[in-house]
Amino acid sequence: MGIIKGNQDNFEELTSKGTVLVDFFATWCGPCKMLAPELESVSQKITVVEIDVDENLELSRRFGVMSVPTLILFKDGKEVNVNVGYMPADEIIKWINQ
Repeated sequence: MGIIKGNQDNFEELTSKGTVLVDFFATWCGPCKMLAPELESVSQKITVVEIDVDENLELSRRFGVMSVPTLILFKDGKEVNVNVGYMPADEIIKWINQ
């Protein structure tokens, strides 16, 4: 499936149906770069949307993103869980399924 690039214009549509993992990241963030291949692996199982915080300040503020990477799990458009920081793919899958 691969990671989908999200923004203010397509965010609602991308997160409205099913289970969607949203990655708030920054291009300058070291842990975000470490997380990228883990999310690529996870994206084979569920939808993963990446949001560049520097390009999407309004979305970052709306969800209270203060640190990157921040992962927010949505189910049918509703925010159900948040994690800040790096996690390996197997831990992300466990976190999603809890």
